[in-house]
Amino acid sequence: MKLVLSVLGGCMALVLPVQAAVVQIQVQDERGKALPDAVVFLESREAKPLAKPLPGAEMAQVGRQFVPNVLVVPTGTAVSFPNRDTVRHHVYSFSPAKKFELKLFAGTPANPVVFDKSGIAVLGCNIHDNMAAWVVVVDTPFYGSTDSLGLASLPNVPAGSYHLRVWHSRLPVGAPAMDQALTVGSTPANASVRLTGLLP
Repeated sequence: MKLVLSVLGGCMALVLPVQAAVVQIQVQDERGKALPDAVVFLESREAKPLAKPLPGAEMAQVGRQFVPNVLVVPTGTAVSFPNRDTVRHHVYSFSPAKKFELKLFAGTPANPVVFDKSGIAVLGCNIHDNMAAWVVVVDTPFYGSTDSLGLASLPNVPAGSYHLRVWHSRLPVGAPAMDQALTVGSTPANASVRLTGLLP
């Protein structure tokens, strides 16, 4: 009888719903103005094993620009770099998060680039100096970017303690994402962040 109760208890524990909430984050610059296109993500020891590589990720070259110019992906994601221009590109990164080089190419290189370490990779083109882009690699499935009002909503975030990280392409090269503690419960959570040290 004790064994049966133990098994039933284990089954009941498995089907209990995990509490989760929507987390809304407002990001502003140092003057208090809404900051669009800021990358926000929630890190924790529990969140890290939940992160899975994103399928079909790509950063194209269109009109001699990277599209998108900021791409956020979980660690382990393979990113393709299709060249949709009529000129060849030479894409590279020397960042600690990912060093790679795609020498002069047209079309789509056969092998995508796997971003296997969290961090921020700054990308450029050896042929067109005005081209710049960033790949933000995160160890969490809870991430997003702010809209024109500086707002980002992250759905279905399990209750727990997190590090709220915020990064923007106007931060100096090599600057880490801002970090502050955030506790998420079973009801919607709101956080406000003011990002300082931005370049013009």
